[in-house]
Amino acid sequence: MNSFGKIFKISIFGESHGESIGIVIDGCPAGLPLSVDDFTSDFDRRRSGATGTTPRKESDVPHIRSGVFNNFTTGTPIAIVFDNSNTRSGDYSKLRETPRPGHADFVAMKKYGGFEDYRGGGHFSGRMTLGLVAAGVIAKKLIAPVNVRATILEVGGDSNIQRAVEKAVAEKDSIGGIIECRVSGVPVGLGEPFFDSVESVLSHIIFSVPAVKGIEFGSGFKAARMKGSEHNDRLVSVDGKTATNNAGGINGGITNGNDIIFRVPVKPTSSTHQKQHTINIKTGEMVDLEIEGRHDTCIALRIPVVIEAATAIVMADLMMQSQLIPRIFSER
Repeated sequence: MNSFGKIFKISIFGESHGESIGIVIDGCPAGLPLSVDDFTSDFDRRRSGATGTTPRKESDVPHIRSGVFNNFTTGTPIAIVFDNSNTRSGDYSKLRETPRPGHADFVAMKKYGGFEDYRGGGHFSGRMTLGLVAAGVIAKKLIAPVNVRATILEVGGDSNIQRAVEKAVAEKDSIGGIIECRVSGVPVGLGEPFFDSVESVLSHIIFSVPAVKGIEFGSGFKAARMKGSEHNDRLVSVDGKTATNNAGGINGGITNGNDIIFRVPVKPTSSTHQKQHTINIKTGEMVDLEIEGRHDTCIALRIPVVIEAATAIVMADLMMQSQLIPRIFSER
């Protein structure tokens, strides 16, 4: 549903053009320093405005409604709310009869019987990732010195990000990209196999990020073309360090002390300025569809910080399950 985690738990709510969106974080220990300013850096990385991103700009001011007192967490649920103010809901009214290709318009209508909030994609919008980033800010503070960092490897099949984005803008189309995430300083022994292996839990939350279409750890799909003698990571120290990292820092679903490394492909934004062909579900006739509104040419540009946040949330939960965060936190 709309909640995730076992000890460090998050619950997300809201719609893209609703009054507000937000997130509730439960399980955060008391005494963690936390202020509105702590969110600025990651929110700026997610923010639109650069070439290839949507013209829609929101203030994204985090209104912390509970769980923080005198700039320290209290140990109770942390509720953070964000206002939606820059909306153009009228752009979406005509889409009721002509669902946008690639979007959740059609399936949401069928699943919820037409009662869903369809404006701006509603609950399926990428706007909902703001709550994930907020929870990720808190998670990152909890798991330090474990560090999570995601970067863009390529967009539109080109490692020259600016060139690829400018080309897509000129063509009035959208492009996707590939993002790599690395988690360093990882302790040995995180993960709860069988069904809560590190890969399983990370994959679960990463696939919850809109536009993500896959995931591979370490050597990933290349492993299928390698021999065992090539793929095996040779141990070189008693703390588990290996000469290579084809396993992506995970063996048997458990962290082995090396960096966790994974990559995700992000699909092209479904809304483009190109004319598309779809069906009018009221008349049953095929029609041309030109999508108005404000959309990202390359949503992958704003996804790295979301991947970081989702990863940090998982790391915080796994570390709590292994009773690492309470001990580390108390020693600070």
